[in-house]
Amino acid sequence: MYILPAIDLLSGKCVRLKQGKYDDVTIYSDDPLSVAKNFASLGSKWIHIVDLDAAKSGVPTNYEIVKEIACKTGLLVETGGGIRNMETLEKWINEYGVKRCVLGTSAIKDKEFTKEALQKYPDSIAIGIDAHDGEVAVDGWTKGGGVKATDFALQMVSLGAKTIIFTDISRDGMLTGPAFDATKELVQKTGIDIIASGGIGSDEDVIHIKDSGCAGVIVGKAIYEGKVDLEKCLRNV
Repeated sequence: MYILPAIDLLSGKCVRLKQGKYDDVTIYSDDPLSVAKNFASLGSKWIHIVDLDAAKSGVPTNYEIVKEIACKTGLLVETGGGIRNMETLEKWINEYGVKRCVLGTSAIKDKEFTKEALQKYPDSIAIGIDAHDGEVAVDGWTKGGGVKATDFALQMVSLGAKTIIFTDISRDGMLTGPAFDATKELVQKTGIDIIASGGIGSDEDVIHIKDSGCAGVIVGKAIYEGKVDLEKCLRNV
């Protein structure tokens, strides 16, 4: 299992939202590049970056920051937020140095685009499933999509998805522990790489989620709050 420390970008700053709520924001840094360089210095190979402005508006906003991180840190960048057409997707992959793009809202609302993306860039796409009470949420976590998370995951597998990022919104930013059972269910039912996200609040949580069989885990607030020792966890997983 690999660890992806997370940077959420809002108005150019490194922030975290509690349970995906845009009106509950904590700002951790106004220099995301320095934060990313620190992750690299601790031994991280990957970084997970979300453009929260774009996730809400559908318009890429913080792309220059993401590009800078990809070019100047040596980290493998996984990014999402507002990627809703091939033009944007191809810029991320071919021009901005992004290793993997996350399709969330677009995967629900535009199956044709998602299918085309998965066919053209099968190893550079992750499907983001943000769930609350087992239902997929869309539009920057502001409303439900009316689809069961497991059913949606299997739909994406049928289109060629190789990687899914599963976030339990009710746990996100709460530091109360990951959604172990739901993550394990997705691992078992889909047979593809599942990256767990949401709720990690301690080094022990990182070790625990590994037992679900997930391929990776995203850790955000717990690092910023000093609850997870990233360097230690990177050595132990």
